[in-house]
Amino acid sequence: MSNITNTIKSLPDSPGVYLFYTAMNELVYVGRATSLRSRVRSYFVGKRLSRPIEGMIHEVTKIEWKETESVLEAVILEAAGIKKFQPKYNVLGKDSKSWNYIVVTKDEYPKIETIREHDLDDLRNSGILPEKKFQNIFGPYPGLNIRAAQKILRRLFRFSICQSASSHRHKFLSPFRGEARRGVSSRPCLYYEMGQCLGVCIGAISPADYKKQVIRPLTWFLAGKKKAVIKEFEKQMKASAKQENFEEASRLRNQIQALNHIHDVTLIDKSFFENERMKEEISVGRIEGYDISNLGATDAVGSMVVFNEYGPRKSEYRKFIVRGVKGQSDVDCLAEVMDRRLNHPEWKFPDVILIDGGRPQVNRIKKCSRSGG
Repeated sequence: MSNITNTIKSLPDSPGVYLFYTAMNELVYVGRATSLRSRVRSYFVGKRLSRPIEGMIHEVTKIEWKETESVLEAVILEAAGIKKFQPKYNVLGKDSKSWNYIVVTKDEYPKIETIREHDLDDLRNSGILPEKKFQNIFGPYPGLNIRAAQKILRRLFRFSICQSASSHRHKFLSPFRGEARRGVSSRPCLYYEMGQCLGVCIGAISPADYKKQVIRPLTWFLAGKKKAVIKEFEKQMKASAKQENFEEASRLRNQIQALNHIHDVTLIDKSFFENERMKEEISVGRIEGYDISNLGATDAVGSMVVFNEYGPRKSEYRKFIVRGVKGQSDVDCLAEVMDRRLNHPEWKFPDVILIDGGRPQVNRIKKCSRSGG
């Protein structure tokens, strides 16, 4: 147990994946964490939860971990570990039929869709191999807020959610309500107008270029090859600048910046709250998470998500259109959002504030909190 205690003390307070091994060096569990230190500590200290591994936690004699730059990357690594090793306590007691997967279709302009384990089983039972039906299958992603993850991936890679202009009519799927509308294919979708879509709906990009600029880097990223994606984007950016295609170079620069600073606060879940609540030094009743999204060269929107001991409080989510910041300074945008949030004394003050960033963001939030009382 002393080895475990020393390991926990050395864990970073950052996102990542952790791996539990027995004395026989058998990998029995893979998990992801918003905070590696808090998450792993929760298995060995304080109140026990209903996780299957906890009943056999005495079997764990060794812990390994890998730190990631974001929760989203931890999700991807966790999925790769579960798929490759099938650790028994990841599967035992879990309803694996409800696990989510992300698939890439074989359409002319490949689509990014989600599918559950039982749907894959239905395909197999009908004689259709999912590996033949889809170009790629990524997962499983147990317990993931899949809609939030898709929104983040769309911001990073700008994949289309409407049919190509070659169709007489196209269906537009709203990622916010799952609604479907029909419109004439010659009219661009809202996301194209906002600079978040490359124009599949109006034929502004060819199938070959779409696969090269969108699908290939997305699949590399989901395969855990973020560094390769950034390296490829940097190469393309320099080539575009050399050819004086400054619009494309600017687009690639923005993608690189987004990949280096992934905003994924919406991926926190109830387990994060439970881990925080078990810390002896803090009593948690409300958690607020803040995220800044840049929708172009000038437009920025701040999002506030709220959790309590029962999970997300979606009725209390709020969006703030940033009006007083010029350029793309996340620190200044965050300060404006926090100042405006503190102007609402009718909203209960949070016990924990989560932000996506580093020391500059933390220091500015502290300053806002002090000035706001």
